[in-house]
Amino acid sequence: MLLAMKALYTSLFFLFFTALSAQDLPYRSIPDVPEGLYAQQAMARMVDGLGFRFYWASESLRPEDLAFGPEGEGRNVMQTIQHIYGLSVFTMTSLDKTFEAPKAADTYEELRTQTLHLIKAISDKLQRMDNASLQKVEVNGLPFWYLINGPIADAIYHTGQIVLLRRMSGNPTNPKVSVLRGVVGN
Repeated sequence: MLLAMKALYTSLFFLFFTALSAQDLPYRSIPDVPEGLYAQQAMARMVDGLGFRFYWASESLRPEDLAFGPEGEGRNVMQTIQHIYGLSVFTMTSLDKTFEAPKAADTYEELRTQTLHLIKAISDKLQRMDNASLQKVEVNGLPFWYLINGPIADAIYHTGQIVLLRRMSGNPTNPKVSVLRGVVGN
């Protein structure tokens, strides 16, 4: 009985902490549609879509969800979140050679927070760039376009893996999330 109460208390504390820390995080909803249609805005919107999806894929994960993954050589959920953080760092350093990433956090909540803020910084950076700046971006010696099919697409792909793995571990994402509209609806 005491063990069950302790587990309940720990779960409630974890949910309460998650709810408090989520208040300051970007991408609970997707930003408004930008005015006009320019390459920078289109790219930023793609990154915002990643941020929204990642926010809800990584929201309220339990320890058993974080440890869940395929047997063998595949990544578990926590390792996948770490990978998405690394892809975000790679993307930001490709856009801004002066960017210095902080050491990735060890805890789920801190890593999630860092990743969401980094994704937002990528979107903000893209929105401030002009065409000439975009044309100067290099990704391991390749032009800007490789950011799209490389780390950005990869991060979206891995976010979908988190959605699948958490469903398999018995903690599916909020069914009211609309990835099309970028909101949580009824």
